[in-house]
Amino acid sequence: MANKDSTDPVRMEKIVSLCKRRGLIFQAGELYGGLNGCWDYGPLGAELKRNLKDYWWRKTVQERDDVLGMDGAILTMEQVLVASGHVGGFSDPMVDCKTCKGRFRADTLEASQCKEKPSVCPGQSPKCELTEPRAFNLMLQTNFGATGDQIAYLRPETAQSIFCQYKNVLDSNRVKLPFGIAQCGKSFRNEINPRNFTFRSREFEQMEIEYFCHPDDGMRLTDEWLEERLKFYGEIGIPREKLHILDVPDGERAFYSKKTYDIEYEFPFGIQELEGVAYRTDYDLGVHEKGSGKSLVYFDEDTKERFLPHVVEPSAGCDRTVLALICEAFDEETLTDEKGKEDVRTVLRFVPRMAPVKVGIFPLLKKNEAQVGIARDIQKQLQPWMNVFYDDGGAVGRRYRRQDEIGTPFCITVDFDTLGENGDALKGTVTVRHRDSMEQERLPVDALLPWLLERVR
Repeated sequence: MANKDSTDPVRMEKIVSLCKRRGLIFQAGELYGGLNGCWDYGPLGAELKRNLKDYWWRKTVQERDDVLGMDGAILTMEQVLVASGHVGGFSDPMVDCKTCKGRFRADTLEASQCKEKPSVCPGQSPKCELTEPRAFNLMLQTNFGATGDQIAYLRPETAQSIFCQYKNVLDSNRVKLPFGIAQCGKSFRNEINPRNFTFRSREFEQMEIEYFCHPDDGMRLTDEWLEERLKFYGEIGIPREKLHILDVPDGERAFYSKKTYDIEYEFPFGIQELEGVAYRTDYDLGVHEKGSGKSLVYFDEDTKERFLPHVVEPSAGCDRTVLALICEAFDEETLTDEKGKEDVRTVLRFVPRMAPVKVGIFPLLKKNEAQVGIARDIQKQLQPWMNVFYDDGGAVGRRYRRQDEIGTPFCITVDFDTLGENGDALKGTVTVRHRDSMEQERLPVDALLPWLLERVR
C-alpha cells in the first residue's frame, strides 16, 4: 500500500504529460479510446527500454560466467501451469460496488476498512456498498489448434519456462551448480484494476533470473543477489537512498518462499515494489518433477551427491524500472537570464548509458552548407555506436531545450570556428554542451567518438 504522505500527484501528472508529448509512452489503442492496462512505447520510450534491457543482459549474462540466457515461448501449456499451481490458484480477491459499479481488489482497500466485507469504496461515496470478496483468476486463457479445442495461457510470468528447460540447459551447456538462467520477456495478467500509469499493467515485461544452487547455499545466495541488484540500480541512475528493502516477514511471503526481499522505490504515487529477490527452495523443480514424471535431480560429480536444486529468484519489472528511471530523472529547473526574467527548464537527467538519445548534433546555421556537411559527417561517424539526433531547426537555444526534455546528455554544435581554426574539419573543434551543468567545452572532431564512448556505455 502506498504511503499517502510520500505522494506527489502533481509531479506524476507532469511526468505522464511529458511521456506523451515527447513520444516515450502512449496508451495502447488510444485512437479508439484506449485499451486499459496496456501501453505502447514510442520512439524514445522504446530506446530507453532497450537500453535498460540491454544493460541488464550485459551485467546479468554477458559479464558473468555462471548465468546463461534463454528466450521462452509466450504461449504456455496448460499442464505446466497446472503443475506450478497457477491454474486454480492464481487469483486475487475482487469486490464489486453495487452503487457506483466500480471494481476493486479487496486486498488493496484502506486498512481502516473491513477486508472481509468493506462498506465503502476507496475514494467513493459512503453510500457505496461492496459485494463479498471472490476469487478472480489473473491468467489470460486462449484456444488454439485447427479446431480451437486446445487450451493454452499467455504466460503469467517468465519463470515457468526456465524451470521446464532447466534440465535441457544443464545438459547442453556443460554447467555446474550454482548457475542461473536469465530471461527478459513479456508476461500477462488480467489485473482487476490497472493503475499508476505503467506501474500495474495487464501486459508487461519481466527481467528474471532463476539461480539454481545447493540447498545449503540458498540463504547466503539470496543476500548476495540482493546486494548485486542494489548495485545494478545505482549503475542505471536510481540512487540507494531512494530504495527501500522490505524483508518480507513470515506469514506474508509466498508459501514456498523461505526468504524474500522486496526492493522498493519512492515513486510519486508512493513507495512501491521494483523487484523481488526470493529464495524459492526446491518448490518449483519439485512440482515440475512430479507433474512431468521426469527426474530433475542434480548429480554432483565432485561430492557424488544427488539432490533437487534450490532456487534463488531475482525478479524485476522492466516497465516498472523504466517508469522509475523517468520519475527519478524528471526535473524542473528555474533559470534567470541577464535581465532577471525567470524561465523553467524541463530536463530528464538520465545517466548517459540509459538516455534514449546520447548526442544531439547541430549545425549552427541551417543555411551554411559547410556546417551542415560537417554535422552530417559527425552523425554518420557516431551512428554505428550510439543513438544520435540531428537537428537544424530553430535557434540553438531551443534545440538545446528540446534535447534537455528528452534527456540527451550531450549536444555537439558545428560553428564558424570548426573550419576556421585549421581549414580542415577533421582537425577542427566543435562545441560540446553538457545537459546537467549546461557548461560548454571545445573538442577536436576526431576525438569525439572515444570521448563519448567513455561516457555513455
